[in-house]
Amino acid sequence: MKNLKIRSSALTGTKGTSDWMKRAAARAMMRAVGFKDEDFQKPIVAVATPYTNITPCNAMVFELGQVIFNEIEKRSGKPYIFGTPVVTDGESMGMEGMKFSLPSRDLIADCIEMMTEAYAADGAITISGCDKTIPGALMPLARNDLVGVTMYGGTILPGKYKGEKLDVVSIFEAIGARSAGKITEEDLHEIECNSCPTRGSCGGMYTANTMATAIEALGMSVPGSSSNPATDYNNNMSKEKFNDCVRTVEAFFNLLEKKITARQIMTKKAFENAITVLMALSGSTNGVLHLLALAKEAEVDITLKDFDRINSKTPIIADLKPSGKYVMYDVFKAGGLPVVMKELLKHGLIHGDCLTVTGKTVAENLKDAPEISKNQDVLYKVNKPYQKAGNHICVLYGNLAQGGSVQKMSGKYLTEGKFVGKAKVFDSEIEANDAILSGKIKKGDVMVIRYEGPKGGPGMREMLSPTSALAGRGLSEDVALVTDGRFSGGSHGIIIGHITPEAQVGGTIAIVKEGDTIEIDAEKKEINLMVPDQEIKKRLKAWKQPKNKYPKGVLSRYYRNVSSASEGAVTSVD
Repeated sequence: MKNLKIRSSALTGTKGTSDWMKRAAARAMMRAVGFKDEDFQKPIVAVATPYTNITPCNAMVFELGQVIFNEIEKRSGKPYIFGTPVVTDGESMGMEGMKFSLPSRDLIADCIEMMTEAYAADGAITISGCDKTIPGALMPLARNDLVGVTMYGGTILPGKYKGEKLDVVSIFEAIGARSAGKITEEDLHEIECNSCPTRGSCGGMYTANTMATAIEALGMSVPGSSSNPATDYNNNMSKEKFNDCVRTVEAFFNLLEKKITARQIMTKKAFENAITVLMALSGSTNGVLHLLALAKEAEVDITLKDFDRINSKTPIIADLKPSGKYVMYDVFKAGGLPVVMKELLKHGLIHGDCLTVTGKTVAENLKDAPEISKNQDVLYKVNKPYQKAGNHICVLYGNLAQGGSVQKMSGKYLTEGKFVGKAKVFDSEIEANDAILSGKIKKGDVMVIRYEGPKGGPGMREMLSPTSALAGRGLSEDVALVTDGRFSGGSHGIIIGHITPEAQVGGTIAIVKEGDTIEIDAEKKEINLMVPDQEIKKRLKAWKQPKNKYPKGVLSRYYRNVSSASEGAVTSVD
C-alpha cells in the first residue's frame, strides 16, 4: 500500500529521508493515540462525521463513521475521525436559530477543509445526514480536488397515524390545520409523536433526499446509497447502510490507487445528470442553491439557465411528497435510485459516459440495475410520466427579480396562466407566519416576505412554517408566497423564492408596498411588480439600506462574505 500515499508524508515524513527526522515530533504525538511504526507507511484517511444527537437526521452519523473507520483499518489505511457543526432546519425552523442553517453549510465545508489540509490527508470520506451537511460534506472535496467519497446517512422510515403515512412535514401542516380548527389537540399530539419514528433524514423528497440523490447522480457516492434507509423500525442500522459503508471504503481505495480526484468526476455533464435527477424526482429548490455552490467549488460553469433548460425537457417520474404521496423509503422498496437513473439513461436524459466514484461510468454502474416494475405506483416511465416535462422548478425573471428567482411547481401549482394579487408585505418570516395562523391571509393574496435573503437575514431562512401553515389552512392553491428567502424541500404551493437582487441590497422587493399588484406569469416565466417604472425608480431612490442586524460573530462574517442566491450563496469563492 506504500505506493498509494499521495501527500501524508508531509505529516509523518518519508522513511529513509531527511524529512523523517524532521517529522519525529509529529509522529511522537501520533503514537500517543495509537499510531505504530507501520502506520506511518499507510495512507492517512480523514473521516468527517457531522454528528449530533439532537436531530434524527445526523444521530447515527458517528456510528457510521466508526464502521467506515474500521473498514479503512482492515484495508491497511490509517483513519482519523472528527466532527463538524450540524444545524437542523426542522428544529430551528421559525426562529432566530434558523438563520444559522445555510451558513452552517459553508462552515461545515471549511471545517472539513481545515482538518484534511492541516493533517495532509491522502484523501477523505465524508458522511452526511441533514440538509446542509450533504453539500457541506462534498464542497471541500471539490474545493481542493481531493481523492474522496461522500456517503449519505440515509432516510428516516415513515410514521403512521389513522392509516396515513407521516413524516416531519405532517406535523408542520398539522399546526396549520389545528389553528384552523380542522383537527383536535389529541390529533396534533399523536401526529407529533408518530411523525419521526426512527433515526434518519426527513423522508419525503425534501432537501436531504434531494441532495443525496443528486450527489449519487453526480457520481460522488456509491450506487444505491442515496435511497437506502438509515435504520430498521427497531432503530438499528440497516443492513443496506452497513453495506454502503463497506462499498464506500472499497470505492475510496480504488480511487486512491488510480489517483482519481473529485474534479475528474464532478464535470459539467455530471452536474447535468444531478440536475436531471433533481427534476425527475421533484426535488427541493434548495438543490438549486447547493448544486450552484458545488459547481463553483469544482470550477464548473453552471447557472440558473441550466436548471431551466433541463427542467424543460425532464418529466417528473416519481409520486413523492410534498406534492405527492410517497416517501424515499417507497423508492427504496421500488428498487432505489439506480432504477430511476436507468430509466432516464434509456431515454437519453442523462449522460452515461460520466466517471463515478466506483471508477466506472454511470452506464457501467447501471448495467445490471432492474427496470421500473409494473407492480408499484411510486415510479413512472419517462414515456408515461407522473407529470410532463417543464413542470417542476423553473426560473422566473422580471422587474421583481432581475437576477432571477425560482418557482417550485411540482406539476401542480401554477403550471400555466397567471396569478395576480394584492401584496401583503412582511419584513420577516415570523411576522408572516403569525398573520397566517391568526387568519389575516385570504384567498388571492400575494404574501411578500423580504429581508430574509442571504444578507438580509442574514442566513436566508426557509419558509416551511408559513407554507405549511397555508397548506394546513387549505390555502396552498389560492395564496402566492414570494420571498428573497428560500423554501424547505417540504414546502409546496404557489411559491417563488431566491428573489434576486434581495431586499437588503436594494432589490425591487425592498420597495413593494401593501396593496401593490404583483403578477406571476407562468407562460412568460416572469414575476413583476405592476407599478410604473418611474414610481419604482422613485421608491428605490428614497430607500435606505438597513444596518446589518449582527455586528459581530458568525452571521456578521456571513453577511460580509456571502454571494447572491443566484450564485449559490457561497462564502468561499470570489
